[in-house]
Order: sequence, then structure tokens, then C-alpha cells
Amino acid sequence: MSDETPDSLIPYDEIVQEALRAVVGRVLGAVERGGGTLPGNHHFYITFKTAAPGVNIPKHLRERFPDEMTIVLQNKFWDLAVDEDGFRVGLSFNQIPAKLEIPFAAITAFVDPAVDFGLQFHAAVADIEPATHEDAENDAPDAKAERRSKQDVGTADDGSNVVTVDFGRKK
Repeated sequence: MSDETPDSLIPYDEIVQEALRAVVGRVLGAVERGGGTLPGNHHFYITFKTAAPGVNIPKHLRERFPDEMTIVLQNKFWDLAVDEDGFRVGLSFNQIPAKLEIPFAAITAFVDPAVDFGLQFHAAVADIEPATHEDAENDAPDAKAERRSKQDVGTADDGSNVVTVDFGRKK
């Protein structure tokens, strides 16, 4: 008997990634239908690839975050609109309003720290060497401190609800 796993003819990892991204769409869609107000203490950290196809963000943000960016949906966001492919939202960065358009395929992480829930995704775009960048500063109170406390969300062993899917795809 061999220890090697045979190559699958069914793209399970892609199917699971797509299904998990649909969770993000359902959650954001529920917020949109609820008038754009987050219930209770819920708030979201959404990390996405800025160079992914379909991402539309202001030039100064793309220059500041050439690879990946994390936004916080908590207190000050507006015009949340969700469709089957992604979402649009207005946020303020250093007191400057901006509109962002983010396809679900560009998302690499979704975290709701209020309930210790998180999802991590493989980038649906070609792997790009991650560049170092500054933390997002979109006016959420204590967003930097809370982000630092949740940076290792994929390696949490405290019983939190973090889902990381990796089928060890052979390349």
C-alpha cells in the first residue's frame, strides 16, 4: 500500500473555497438587508488581494497596499452593496472617504472577533509574493490593537471557530 494520495479529478479544494466565500456573501448580504447596521458587537476584518482582478480601490490605497489590505467594517461604513460576485462599501481612511469594490474571489481572510469566528482562503489569483505594508487605518476605534491580537487567527488553538482549508494540492 502506498502512502501517496492519488491526484483527484474532482477539484474539491476549489469547491470548498467557493462555498466558504459564499458564507462571507451571506453575512454581508444580511447586513445589507438589515439597513447596513451590524447587529450587537459584531464587526468584520476583511483581508483581500489589492491586485486581484475586479478589485477597485482608490489609487492612493493601491499604492500604500500593493499586495494585500485589511479593512474593518464596524462603526463608520456606508453604501454596503452585495451581489453574487462581491461587495462595494464606503469607508474613511485618515478622514478621507473612499469607495471600494471587492470581489469575493479576492478575499483571503474574514474575521468576526466578537464571536471568535474566522475564515482563511487561498488567494484565487496567482500567488504574489506578499509585500510588507502598514495596517489599515479606516477610523475603526482600536482597530490596530484588535488586529494585532487576532493576527494569528489561522493558528488559533483556543477553541475559536477558525476554518482553514488546505488540501495540500500538488503543483
